[in-house]
Amino acid sequence: MSEAGGGRVCGCPVPLRAPWSLVAATAALCLVSATSVWTAGAAPMSREEKQKLGNQVLEMFDHAYGNYMEHAYPADELMPLTCRGRVRGQEPSRGDVDDALGKFSLTLIDSLDTLVVLNKTKEFEDAVRKVLRDVNLDNDVVVSVFETNIRVLGGLLGGHSLAIMLREKGEYMQWYNDELLHMAKQLGYKLLPAFNTTSGLPYPRINLKFGIRKPEARTGTETDTCTACAGTLILEFAALSRFTGATIFEEYARKALDFLWEKRQRSSNLVGVTINIHTGDWVRKDSGVGAGIDSYYEYLLKAYVLLGDDSFLERFNTHYDAIMRYISQPPLLLDVHIHKPMLNARTWMDALLAFFPGLQVLKGDIRPAIETHEMLYQVIKKHNFLPEAFTTDFRVHWAQHPLRPEFAESTYFLYKATGDPYYLEVGKTLIENLNKYARVPCGFAAMKDVRTGSHEDRMDSFFLAEMFKYLYLLFADKEDIIFDIEDYIFTTEAHLLPLWLSTTNQSISKKNTTSEYTELDDSNFDWTCPNTQILFPNDPLYAQSIREPLKNVVDKSCPRGIIRVEENFRSGTKPPLRARDFMATNPEHLEILKKMGAASSIDAEDGLRFMQEMIELSSQQQKEQQLPPRAVQIVSHPFFGRVVLTAGPAQFGLDLSKHRETRGFVASSKPYNGCSELTNPEAVVGKIALIQRGQCMFAEKARNIQNAGAIGGIVIDDNEGSSSDTAPLFQMAGDGKDTDDIKIPMLFLFSKEGSIILEALREYEEVEVLLSDKAKDRDPEMENEEQPSSESDSQNQSGEQSTSASQEFDLVDQESPEESSLDSHPESFSQADADSAVSISPVEQTSHPTENHETPSLDGECTDLENQPQEQSETEEDSNPNVSWGKKVQPIDSILADWNEDIEAFEMMEKDEL
Repeated sequence: MSEAGGGRVCGCPVPLRAPWSLVAATAALCLVSATSVWTAGAAPMSREEKQKLGNQVLEMFDHAYGNYMEHAYPADELMPLTCRGRVRGQEPSRGDVDDALGKFSLTLIDSLDTLVVLNKTKEFEDAVRKVLRDVNLDNDVVVSVFETNIRVLGGLLGGHSLAIMLREKGEYMQWYNDELLHMAKQLGYKLLPAFNTTSGLPYPRINLKFGIRKPEARTGTETDTCTACAGTLILEFAALSRFTGATIFEEYARKALDFLWEKRQRSSNLVGVTINIHTGDWVRKDSGVGAGIDSYYEYLLKAYVLLGDDSFLERFNTHYDAIMRYISQPPLLLDVHIHKPMLNARTWMDALLAFFPGLQVLKGDIRPAIETHEMLYQVIKKHNFLPEAFTTDFRVHWAQHPLRPEFAESTYFLYKATGDPYYLEVGKTLIENLNKYARVPCGFAAMKDVRTGSHEDRMDSFFLAEMFKYLYLLFADKEDIIFDIEDYIFTTEAHLLPLWLSTTNQSISKKNTTSEYTELDDSNFDWTCPNTQILFPNDPLYAQSIREPLKNVVDKSCPRGIIRVEENFRSGTKPPLRARDFMATNPEHLEILKKMGAASSIDAEDGLRFMQEMIELSSQQQKEQQLPPRAVQIVSHPFFGRVVLTAGPAQFGLDLSKHRETRGFVASSKPYNGCSELTNPEAVVGKIALIQRGQCMFAEKARNIQNAGAIGGIVIDDNEGSSSDTAPLFQMAGDGKDTDDIKIPMLFLFSKEGSIILEALREYEEVEVLLSDKAKDRDPEMENEEQPSSESDSQNQSGEQSTSASQEFDLVDQESPEESSLDSHPESFSQADADSAVSISPVEQTSHPTENHETPSLDGECTDLENQPQEQSETEEDSNPNVSWGKKVQPIDSILADWNEDIEAFEMMEKDEL
């Protein structure tokens, strides 16, 4: 609604300059009328089942929050596999991920308003007292400005918002005197020095105690920041200004947003991923709606809602038009180059874009929201969770899943907008998968690999701040919540800010600067929500008709037309040559290569795309010889399959991908290194032997435990503190001899994962494990005894090959995993008294942002995934580490060598300001 005059919300009239409470109430009434349209065509979920699922969400939150408070508080986060707190500096560094940790009890602050939403007012009151008593914001630690703003500042403001609401109700928080707001203001002033740049864009990191002063601060030398990092401040900073009357916070956040808007690419109206905070030059010029940019767009629209400033809506609509023009390729959302927006920058999508359907709902653009959400749901049904990144043909690109809430967020907004009970079933699936695959005795563990079901020892604070909030609200009726949720807006961390802030302390001049930068097409700017009769046609099967073509989008075939055919400039010509179709013996193909980059800008784009695909194709083919990671699943009491450890495979012994899994109790071998005949064969016979790495070859260890009667072996790294969280996995190679005599499966665990089994063995004496290619479903009887039942069977997990890069080495045993992964070229080392190992790096592909080259073809033709080379490689003989792969790889060195000049030309095009 415009500030300049009256308007209509969802087709309902709203008076001139109506308060936002009236706007929210009007929107709510419209949603009721929209809901009645949907429920007429679908069987609604009964109130009893909704209450049952809501209660299940409450129990899950209690399990996560209770274990954090018992085992981790006052640490920032819980480590659910080892049942202890994660304290910055006391655990191996995880890089940028640790920048969210500031020794300020992050999970507690992030969970404050969740407690109120879940009607846990007594626990909320206790939590606020703990924050005021224990939390120190003056620690000598370098933190992310972005993460500290959305999680800590947002958490304090959300807690304050609901604390004063409860105080006004007269039952709880009567003692509260704005203490959380005082802490928020203190933190706000600690973040302000980060804005000390010529551009007004903040430094990405700041020292809570020393700011950006050197040398004490140990920060302030960075030159780049992400667009979302600089553009996701306005809600929290403006709310802090409106609550306190100190205008400086809103002024600084507005200045950063103004600068980003000014630096957008003028012809495409897109922004890049990272920007130089001093010069304003774009460092990464790819653009999308996922990681690095996502919440910048979100905050433009929500800043308009919260603050009522038309310029934010104008900017959002300008960007949204560009997104739908270039990035949206329904149901996909693919990154493009800001200067060449018709050229895709990558062939994969990241999980953070799952928030975008929810934002489209707020915009009122429902159809593409339904399409993208359904595509994401099909990926989840295949892998149980949304991988951190997946390709355009829906294969895993990055296999981790840190229990992100963005998909649940979009599910909630789609249900609130449509009332379609389909989205309640989607939420039910999310609950079942969390309980089935992520729940562990001490909380919920992130997924290390969605293909194997292995866990990572982390439970991020956003899991409690967002996931349980959205899931509970999805199943809750209005009377189940003790306040009106429509009176608040969600921040990107799902913290609640009251809409009445729009009329409080309005001391910031709201000069409309948008028109200074571009001529705007007013037809793009709707000042009202669409009328419900347009948004929700009188067809109860409307949403289903949109979803139906996407039902099989992930399974083997894909629908025609989901990839944009660039017919606007290719009409009447043949489709461009793709790398996967290229044949060096085809004269027509060679002629096309000669023309690439020479005839026109269109040919230049085709040439750049072909080069990217050829590099990816070569890289992919070289990786076909790799074995994917395996899983060690603890199935005995009290774990019952809930703890899954990432294990490195062996190139010898029983191949777990071809044979049934091996299940048995574990026993330590003597000698523990397994390098000679075992002295305790009676202890390991019929069991899975635990062996320490070192002093002899892996194959020798395997033969010794096999001769003693073991049915399998687990080699545990002797490098204390090593972990799959921070080091590349190992693939155990043979000893250069015939290893066909080894018939038992062998897996490798790093020290941290191995210690979990050893600790369990010391505590429970009998520990049973499952060695497999991926985690198996838990025993239903055990599940019924130990955790809430899950009514659906698990979805079949992907059996795809790992996309991680690996190189094979014959390494001396004492080499660390980190050392073995430094060299990217195979070398030969002495094998005397040494283990052979292969390093599998799960993150190496970040240097090639488009690892998986297979994309749906432009004419809609789809490839049978089961016939991909990656799948075929699993049937190849893998016991010989020196097997030749030359016949599988099409030589391209000579082709690429001729393109050096073209590559330089394309790099120059990247630098042009078009």
